[in-house]
Amino acid sequence: MRDELNDTRIHIRNGRLIDPKNGLDEKADVFIENDRIAAIGQPPADFTAERTLDASGLIVCPGLVDLSTRLASLESELLAAVAGGVTAVACPPDTKPPLDEPGLVERLVRHSETLCLARVFPIGALTQQLAGEKLSEMVSLKRAGCIAFSQAKHPIFDTQILLRAMQYAATFDFAIRLQPQNHYLARDGVAHDGEVASRLGLAGIPVCAETVAIATALQLANETGVRLHLARLSSAAGVALVREARRNGLKVTCDVAIHYLHLSEMDIGYFDSQARFDPPLRSGSDRDALRAAAAEGLAAVCSDHTPVDEDGKLLPFAEALPGATALELLLPLTLKWAEEAGLPLLTALARITCDPAAILGIKTGSLAVGRPADLCVFDATEPWQVTPETLRSKGKNTPFMGYEMAGRVHATLVGGRVVYEI
Repeated sequence: MRDELNDTRIHIRNGRLIDPKNGLDEKADVFIENDRIAAIGQPPADFTAERTLDASGLIVCPGLVDLSTRLASLESELLAAVAGGVTAVACPPDTKPPLDEPGLVERLVRHSETLCLARVFPIGALTQQLAGEKLSEMVSLKRAGCIAFSQAKHPIFDTQILLRAMQYAATFDFAIRLQPQNHYLARDGVAHDGEVASRLGLAGIPVCAETVAIATALQLANETGVRLHLARLSSAAGVALVREARRNGLKVTCDVAIHYLHLSEMDIGYFDSQARFDPPLRSGSDRDALRAAAAEGLAAVCSDHTPVDEDGKLLPFAEALPGATALELLLPLTLKWAEEAGLPLLTALARITCDPAAILGIKTGSLAVGRPADLCVFDATEPWQVTPETLRSKGKNTPFMGYEMAGRVHATLVGGRVVYEI
């Protein structure tokens, strides 16, 4: 690693500090000692900086926290993370092999720590091998480092098993994350069940595939009292169900992937496999509802980073692998959404910093004194072009390839160390 990793006292000067957690938006200096934020504004007593970063004209905010990052290659994707200002990622359990054994989780955590890049928070498998039949050893997985439990995109067909999983998790106050999609209603579908799919002759996935799954999960959560997170909502109807559940006092949170705030079924174009997602991109009105949910704070925003090799996207639309690389695009796409929606940066950045940190129950996501010094320093207006060469992820699959983005990360710090700098 570079010499910067040896810095223990860092002074970041002249930056515009934006800390959504604490409602801070002002020009001030940040002082870092060892792995913590030591002071904001004035240096602590006897502080002598070993390194000074000039943030004039730049924004200094908490490091981004991503709720769903698939790690095709640990080093390349964590390099992509810090290049995008992402300092903490939650890794879904659908790795190969699945994260259903403590030893696998411990190895993932140890390996990520040796790289000294973004922090990795594993999500454990809810059932053994994600088969939906036998519950995993959640207590052992928690001790090994898992912060929540999920099936990723693997269904649980037996509702009684899901009920038992929630009962078990609630006993130990473990959080459960579900991606709501009824397997039978979505079976063989590849696009939103609407006008575009009909015109292109693609098998559709109806909105009720999501709402039926959400309704079931909410009923079971109400029965058990489990902490429930619904991942990757795609529809206005799904948002409405979550909003009503929260009004009724259920401990439920949700998120939406950044692509769904910008794209709709129309972006499939003429069978563009780069716009193949699971769940599918839905109607323009669904997209608008997701934007509103994120703006009001009902939903956090994640990258749903899913690197796919070139061969996986060169197939016909219905056969192409779903997903897009997004770690390096999370910040600029959030800034683009904020500008289009007329949102203050304080609000927009909350959806990718303190909100996901609160969902994960981790101590990052703010610039409070004493908190881990995980920071992102960026220029909100500096342009850059999305090309295979500018993306550090192994996955070059994105519907935004060739686009010019505004918002470039200049430096990323994790635990008081400069892990990325241009």
